[in-house]
Amino acid sequence: MTQVTGALEPGPTGSGTRGPGAAGAGVMGADVTGAGALWTGRRPARLIVRSLFLLTKPRIIELLLVTTLPTMLLAERGLPSVRLILVTLLGGALAAASANTLNCYIDRDIDAVMKRTAGRPLVARVAGHGGTGAAGTLVKPAEALASGIVLGAASTLLLGLAANWLAAALADAAILFYVFVYTIVLKRRTASNIVIGGAAGCFPVLVGWAAVTGRVSWSAIVLFAVIFFWTPPHFWALAMKFRDDYAAANVPMLPVVATPASVARKIVVYSYAMVAATLLLTPDAGWIYGCCAVMLGGWFMAEAHRLRGRIAAGSAPAPMRLFHLSIVYLTLLFAAVAITALLPWHGL
Repeated sequence: MTQVTGALEPGPTGSGTRGPGAAGAGVMGADVTGAGALWTGRRPARLIVRSLFLLTKPRIIELLLVTTLPTMLLAERGLPSVRLILVTLLGGALAAASANTLNCYIDRDIDAVMKRTAGRPLVARVAGHGGTGAAGTLVKPAEALASGIVLGAASTLLLGLAANWLAAALADAAILFYVFVYTIVLKRRTASNIVIGGAAGCFPVLVGWAAVTGRVSWSAIVLFAVIFFWTPPHFWALAMKFRDDYAAANVPMLPVVATPASVARKIVVYSYAMVAATLLLTPDAGWIYGCCAVMLGGWFMAEAHRLRGRIAAGSAPAPMRLFHLSIVYLTLLFAAVAITALLPWHGL
């Protein structure tokens, strides 16, 4: 899942794009591959569990949860029960972990080529000791596949039995969309991959709203649209930085197949659409939220235009400035949603 996404795709080594990466690549590279580690006999169970955990891209999951909780507060117009919050956040985390693990399983050939993902447990080669002593990976493909399926099943049961089956179905839809539509169909075939595929990272707000209300309303759809339009600027900024990595893996991310000027122009267009979507929530979230959305949107747009201006001037584009700003922006925007939902004069 996005992407939030990330869309929700891999981020730079050690950062785990919060949004649609190598969430543990830097750590794993230092602890295992960088150290030329050896294990004797069987792989330690603790090492296998830790490696499977890293395949879930935990830092991406953090951002998905940042969007889920405020959505629940807005849907409740206050604080839902602690039990429902914990169930929904855990169920959503399990769904995202499932999607990310299955993404790593499918994309292991790409990850082995790209420098920033080469440290992932499914592709990083480490020296084994005992038996033949041949080099191997910390996690076997079958183990990753089984882990992804089990995590998805756990998410479905938890959300279905402890929240409601609509929330469970939406979480399942996010997994299926991310794995089959984005990872298998779009990612390797079209430069529109993250535009369409990034929708997977928008599902957590639908899950959170459905868990509270048992339905999906207009406000939930608006929040979905906010993240949908946020994802391309967020991820294209990252892909500009790691363009050579994607080119080496023959992945047609927009910065690989289009000029920097064209990418920057599209970033600006999607940024305007994102800000417009945030303002559509004002009638439901209240004028205080609306003021925050305007100020935060202006901040985001200013950086998007600066990126375009630097490219037009022939200067170093510094796209990671926009990438990191986009994470802070989304966090603050949803914090505004949460805070205004808890105010006694909510909706004024």
